[in-house]
Amino acid sequence: MIETQSGALYTGITTDVQRRFEQHSSGKGARFFRTSKPVRIVHVEPGLDRSTALSREAAIKQLTVHEKRRLIRCKKKRF
Repeated sequence: MIETQSGALYTGITTDVQRRFEQHSSGKGARFFRTSKPVRIVHVEPGLDRSTALSREAAIKQLTVHEKRRLIRCKKKRF
């Protein structure tokens, strides 16, 4: 998940998180970032195969903003 300047959260999948973040930052990524620039990566779930990653992405996109923020906070506490 990537947080934008406006505080919005973007969810997507990739095999290279840093490369994809740089694409979004340079304007070559998703249209989502045309209105608010990406600021930081806030949540990563590594090691999923493509099918599982797509399913997880869909599940995360169904969460409310509050649930997404809770997911981010819980993940930080584990490290």
